[in-house]
Amino acid sequence: MKVRTRSSAIIGTLCVVAGLAFANASANEPADGPANSQQKAAAAVALKEVGQAENPAAGTAGPGDSVWIAERPGRVRVLGPDGLGEPVLDITDETTIDGERGLLGVAFDKDFAHFYIMFTDLEGTSTLDEFAVEDGKLNEDSRRTVLTQEQPYDNHNGGQIAFGPDGMLYIALGDGGSGGDPDGNGQKLDTLLGKILRIDPAGGGEEPYKIPDDNPFVGQEGARGEIWSYGLRNPWRFSFDAENGDLYIGDVGQSAWEEIDRQPADSKGGENYGWNQMEGNHVFREGTEPENHVPPMHEYGRDDLACSVTGGFVYRGEKLPDLKGQYLFSDYCDGTVRALQMEDGKVVGESDLGVNGGEVVSFAQGPDKELYVLDIGGTISRIDPAA
Repeated sequence: MKVRTRSSAIIGTLCVVAGLAFANASANEPADGPANSQQKAAAAVALKEVGQAENPAAGTAGPGDSVWIAERPGRVRVLGPDGLGEPVLDITDETTIDGERGLLGVAFDKDFAHFYIMFTDLEGTSTLDEFAVEDGKLNEDSRRTVLTQEQPYDNHNGGQIAFGPDGMLYIALGDGGSGGDPDGNGQKLDTLLGKILRIDPAGGGEEPYKIPDDNPFVGQEGARGEIWSYGLRNPWRFSFDAENGDLYIGDVGQSAWEEIDRQPADSKGGENYGWNQMEGNHVFREGTEPENHVPPMHEYGRDDLACSVTGGFVYRGEKLPDLKGQYLFSDYCDGTVRALQMEDGKVVGESDLGVNGGEVVSFAQGPDKELYVLDIGGTISRIDPAA
């Protein structure tokens, strides 16, 4: 078991990549205790170190049996049986790691024909780029920019990208930063900030991408057609259930409540998760709960070290049968890996898996559906059965 240690040097360097809500919390907004939930016996698991990286920030299943890891300063490395290889991509001269910026997301399309990166450029603009993949290698000459979004502040950039079961690319963008969403971007439909987007990067023809015709706000005056769901503060890691396609979102709270949202696979989009009128199930400051607010599947308060949720995955691997169908997640400051038991999309129990991943900034799912935990301090671990 890894012992939790707090590294002030890492935190100072990162300005806390995962949107650390405590940086934005005001002194008169005390943390509340955790939401009550039934505690269940945890599966016996261990964290096996499989690699070391420079600030690993994201990962995705790659061609063959590989896992591709993004390092926040701007490199991508492939994780193999002997650890991480040499960089297959290096954009360190194109990105900034000020605040919560950097190389924050990576994804392959379903055929591993294209590779996508989400990073903040030297001006702080969130940038989505595409590379063709040939024989398992990136063709850097094929690189093109698909989407950009200016960021008014250096926090809450989001950055998660993933292809859904429908073959569309989903993109998470935070509310623009600062604290409390001063511009109200979470509830505005004329901006991409504070949203999850859905686009077709391969169908745009002469345009860099196509907006799917069945997106919920297509044709609505004053709304951006790319928007799939809204009312998000900093959706720090979302994922699709590999078995049924449900979407899970870890959204970082402002000062008191961290939340995990669930969107069923048959959703038509358009969900409003409430920010900045709501923080979890609670009215934020002087806000008013929107009539169409979709409450979180799960929330927890700021007790002890907890400060910033890191969304994970529903476990669909084979090594840990007792965890099948449970949603695993963590918290950047607490580091404990936890699991939510669910029935019919409802949480019926929560367990502490008894392992600590350090400053957990992300999870990654391998081709075999086994899960990896990324500690921004450098360690990449796989969740294995306890010996």
